[in-house]
Amino acid sequence: MTDLIEKNPILSPVSDASLVAILLCTYNGARFLAEQLDSLESQTHQNWVVFASDDGSTDQTLEILQQYQAKWPSGKLTIRSGPKKGFCQNFLSLACDPEIKADYYAFCDQDDVWLPAKLEVALASIIANQDVNVPYVYCGRTAYVDEGLNKVGLSPLFSFPPTFRNALIQSIAGGNTMVFNPIAKKLLEAVGVVNHPSHDWLLYQLSTAVGGIIFYDPVPQVLYRQHKNALVGGNNSFFARLKRMRMVFGGQFRKWSDMNIDVLMHARPFLTHGSKETLDLFRKMRQADLKDRFRLLEVAGLYRQTWRGTVSLMIAALFRKI
Repeated sequence: MTDLIEKNPILSPVSDASLVAILLCTYNGARFLAEQLDSLESQTHQNWVVFASDDGSTDQTLEILQQYQAKWPSGKLTIRSGPKKGFCQNFLSLACDPEIKADYYAFCDQDDVWLPAKLEVALASIIANQDVNVPYVYCGRTAYVDEGLNKVGLSPLFSFPPTFRNALIQSIAGGNTMVFNPIAKKLLEAVGVVNHPSHDWLLYQLSTAVGGIIFYDPVPQVLYRQHKNALVGGNNSFFARLKRMRMVFGGQFRKWSDMNIDVLMHARPFLTHGSKETLDLFRKMRQADLKDRFRLLEVAGLYRQTWRGTVSLMIAALFRKI
């Protein structure tokens, strides 16, 4: 990773005054956007700026953003137009922009609510534990809430290590929880605005593939609103599991694996030797006949975070749907 950081020193001393660039993507989010912006305003860590990329909203989203832009101090909120190619491309258009510079970065969804200490907790984790030469990504659980912000549950608690052998086949945390250091952003910039299932999964894969650190916080700092228009909902209900199995057998998961491999092969020069070996075994396993498929899966050491996930992985491998 040294070639990525030679011209990218930490922009200011790590301290409580560290600047956080909040990368907010919007699309027809007028119904809940103001509550999210209010929760940003209420953060105990106050040194932040927002870069909002709107992907062509036809409701009052832009008007709300402009109202807060006028309300907040000059430079606190920058509004720009997104690429109009979906949420992943929109987030990556911000994360891969070298002109957006700060000490740390945070993805932000339009319809959540951040608890007041979200940034403070994340920065404490990063500052105390990071090596500035490698990516460090703070992420974690979320508290599921309904449209009225009434709590309805928690996202799954994952306890296995967040490694590349997991990241290849599972995304463990939503982008709405992620805060990351400059070298993690520099890695995204080097890879570019690629075709990928999700920006958060991409950051998890790339960071672990190059030997970075993922800190998964078991204590939620985000209220994750569950509503019918949400792009990605909770994943621990029976119907969510059924939907995932349908996606596996419908070929969606295999398509995602194709996309993951294409991006990781593009990023191969940055990968550690061990990650390259794991990726090559994964590619070989996907094309192997039945008698070799499970052997290669075991040799690669791929795993999911729950026993249900492990069962679904085995089923997917059995029917060559991975």
